[in-house]
Amino acid sequence: MNREWPESLPVVQVRVARPTGRLSELKKFYCEGVGLEVIGSFEGHSGYSGLMLGLPGHDYHLEFTEHEDARTDYPPPSADNLLVLYIPDAAAVERIAARLAALGYPAVAAENPYWDARGVTVADPDGWRVVLMNTAGI
Repeated sequence: MNREWPESLPVVQVRVARPTGRLSELKKFYCEGVGLEVIGSFEGHSGYSGLMLGLPGHDYHLEFTEHEDARTDYPPPSADNLLVLYIPDAAAVERIAARLAALGYPAVAAENPYWDARGVTVADPDGWRVVLMNTAGI
């Protein structure tokens, strides 16, 4: 499998960004629960604060931004809006799911039953779903 971006699209970093009115709750969910790290942040930038989360040395990040007026009425995602994290260790999936449940985020049934066969789905504070997909033995 080719792991390089094609010459016609020389991407060096990918970041998925979305707004929230629950920045501190998302930090707790994704850092304490999932295990991502804060790799950057900003405050008071044209009325916005934000967090960039990921793993050091990796070029794929999540960014959450919150306006100083911190609205929480963003349109809810569908149950099929997913962030899928492929994890090759079943015990690690269970540990992460247990941490999230202890923080008040229990597993939920996936809209698509495919994800329930080998994964655990958890909704974040904004209702976006994260699938911890066990890839052991695949």
